[in-house]
Amino acid sequence: MRLKIILFLFISMWLMLIVRIFYLAVSSNNHYKKLSLNNTIKVEKIAPVRGEILDRNGVPIAINQLGFKIKLKPHLLSKKNKPKFNAELDNLLKLFPQLDRKKIVKLYKRKDSFYNHKYIEIVPFISYKQMMPIYSMLNLRKNIKISPAPKRYYPYKNTAAHVIGYVSRANKKDVKNNPLAELIGYAGKTGLEKYYNQYLQGEAGYKKIQVNASNQIIKELSFEKPKENRKLTLNIDIKLQRYIDALFKGKSGVVIVMNVDGSILSASSYPAYDLNIFVNGMSYKMYNKLANSLEHPFTDKLVHGLYPPGSTVKIGFGLLYITTALSENWSVYCTASLPLGKRVFRCWKKKGHHTTDIIKAIRESCDDYFYKGSLIIGNKNMSDAMLRYGLGKKTGIDLPNEFIGVVPSREWKRKKYNRSWNIGETLNTSIGQGDFLVTPIQMAQLTALIATGKLPTPHFAKKFGKKEYEIKYRDVLTKKEKEKLPIIRKAMYQVCNNPHGTATSFLSSKVVIAGKTGTAQVIGIKQDIKKRISEHNLEYYNRSHAWFTTYGPYKHPQYVVLAMVEHGGHGGHAAGKIVSKIYNKLLELGYIKK
Repeated sequence: MRLKIILFLFISMWLMLIVRIFYLAVSSNNHYKKLSLNNTIKVEKIAPVRGEILDRNGVPIAINQLGFKIKLKPHLLSKKNKPKFNAELDNLLKLFPQLDRKKIVKLYKRKDSFYNHKYIEIVPFISYKQMMPIYSMLNLRKNIKISPAPKRYYPYKNTAAHVIGYVSRANKKDVKNNPLAELIGYAGKTGLEKYYNQYLQGEAGYKKIQVNASNQIIKELSFEKPKENRKLTLNIDIKLQRYIDALFKGKSGVVIVMNVDGSILSASSYPAYDLNIFVNGMSYKMYNKLANSLEHPFTDKLVHGLYPPGSTVKIGFGLLYITTALSENWSVYCTASLPLGKRVFRCWKKKGHHTTDIIKAIRESCDDYFYKGSLIIGNKNMSDAMLRYGLGKKTGIDLPNEFIGVVPSREWKRKKYNRSWNIGETLNTSIGQGDFLVTPIQMAQLTALIATGKLPTPHFAKKFGKKEYEIKYRDVLTKKEKEKLPIIRKAMYQVCNNPHGTATSFLSSKVVIAGKTGTAQVIGIKQDIKKRISEHNLEYYNRSHAWFTTYGPYKHPQYVVLAMVEHGGHGGHAAGKIVSKIYNKLLELGYIKK
């Protein structure tokens, strides 16, 4: 019996060994074959070249400069390899004296670890001109790897800076949201560079190579080119853009030139900055100077600037008034003041406008007309209409993180402050003051709505490669509102062409235009002040923002031109000359036909 047990155990052990040998020699062959291939075959991803951005005439406004990046072999900081590390750095600094040794060491230490077997990037960019005379010599060094590395360049520097945006080194957040950013090394951070980053960056290519035990390439097995050079053509005319830059020199604010279909021909937020400083890197001193400036050069005021619309919003409220509880024949008698409770709501004209209908109210910007109309219409109808007209919500423009602004209402105030609404706030809202806040692009969109009867989606993109951008409209007006639009347009025509119009005396446009001025207060006026201080006598940062939004030609609307001058005072005075010259330039460039 004992012999049988011993024999059984002996045979069982041999059977187990035979089964294991079979598994290792036959069944697991495919598994180990794959592991073996991983040791001998490598797949290298190839970074795509970022697509260029062009203006509508094919002029490049964001391009790539050809250059190279330098990588160093990992694990060179050990006691054994430290002399090699120092020798490589000494050699690089001799060839490229502009390099910073401390910065290179810091970059290398950050990426070097026991688990990292990839070459470490220590110099992100060396120009083609600098590298080519020494490329072959440097490429022979076993510890160094040189790879092509294009760098973004903006030839027009600060022109349309907030619109174009910039690219810079990819951070952890960029890589998390977009794994390709790690391979490319940079990503779009602001403006169109960010909004269309996915399109512009392209898709990675790859090559499959066979290597030996020493990691030397034996042969290339396959290759797939990156999907790259995706060109983005804009509606922007860089020539017009630069002309407007010169007109707005020394001022802060916004200028927008937009086709009534939403295509933006020119848009600027002032002051601007040189986009290239973000690509190349800047000093803390320079950054702090820009970041702490009271003119806010980093803010894209087109979509992030929030301002009271002032009297420009009267074109929207005027349309609402004459299509709801009131009619175009309804009028008020303006005495320059409207007592309400313990407050007096004043009109800007000290002697009042006397008998005023809708045409005169818009032409001469009578506040009293809109105060009294708002008491009849009510805040809910007013806020609902403004939201429908496009205020208080995103326009859909192709720029990142667009702000929505504020259309004040009972519901909004309760949600925001948990406080009740008072009737005085309705009056303030009717003239675009109080808590009312809009972005300049929202006001340009509203102007296009009045000019055409349709609400367009503002956009910069014209073509993706050869594919045209799809223009979008929204039909937001009621049948009655569309029927009454000519009344508001006539009033806007008189703003710019009637002797009593608030803009007429400041214009010299060769194009017949219609528009609306606006003065948006940045400080409140105390009730006990009987005589207002004129805007030019106020401290600069206490002066009102000056709005002037227009469309032209009047009879056949083609373009909206809007200018908003921060602390500019009166809209017509501050912006009339600028807007006139822009229309004349549109005529000269052939955008508007005589």
